[in-house]
Amino acid sequence: MELVGYFAAVLIGITLGLLGGGGSILTIPLLVYLFHLDPVPATAYSLFLVGTTSLAAFASSQKRNLVNYRAGILFGLPAMLAIFVTRHWIVHALPEQFITLGDFTLSKRLFLLGLFAMMMIVTSYSMIRGRDDAEASEPHLSLISMVALGAAIGVLTGLVGAGGGFLIIPALIFLAGLSMKAATATSLFVVGTNSLIGFIGDVFNMEIDWRFLITLTVLAVVGIAIGNWLSARIKGQHLRKAFGWVTLVMGFWILIKELT
Repeated sequence: MELVGYFAAVLIGITLGLLGGGGSILTIPLLVYLFHLDPVPATAYSLFLVGTTSLAAFASSQKRNLVNYRAGILFGLPAMLAIFVTRHWIVHALPEQFITLGDFTLSKRLFLLGLFAMMMIVTSYSMIRGRDDAEASEPHLSLISMVALGAAIGVLTGLVGAGGGFLIIPALIFLAGLSMKAATATSLFVVGTNSLIGFIGDVFNMEIDWRFLITLTVLAVVGIAIGNWLSARIKGQHLRKAFGWVTLVMGFWILIKELT
């Protein structure tokens, strides 16, 4: 299963290179079900993988001058603070058992993986529906609303260990008025920096297996290079929808597996 896991790390990178996002949503299932990590260290390792691979993908976007740094900083700073606080203090303070009702117990594992599975299901909807035709719009929410939403996404990212790009991209389109391409590139900047800041919040609370983590990360970055090469030869719209269906099925599978 570990060999399958290492191969899956390359596939995650390929997906990110092909689609510009989405592949990182598979890091938690990879770490929990193939490498048998507990949810808390799995979310921490996922943040490092998500952050590093997103910044690697961001580097190619930056060369094409697609990144709006002003919007990224305004949206990313509150998210960055929220994710650090969540990882450093909140996640590790969660009780092992939240509530017990008869034979049902809402454990820390079920809470984190259940929340992550719901995030996968929501993510799959946006990929299946398709967003390639999204256009820039006039900003219609205040700066305060933008900061509040950034902080909320930071908390969610900190809890589940995923990048949250599927929430950040529409927020940048409708709140900051960015085009789809600019929002995607800017979200890689936000997701990359925020995820690594969140991981730093974990470094003080747990022992990190750096050899294992860096090995997975290198494989994912290699996958990004392959995905970037393939993206010029394969149309991404159909791939995005197919990946969305895979994400939807996996989300429901995680819910069923953890509830039974």
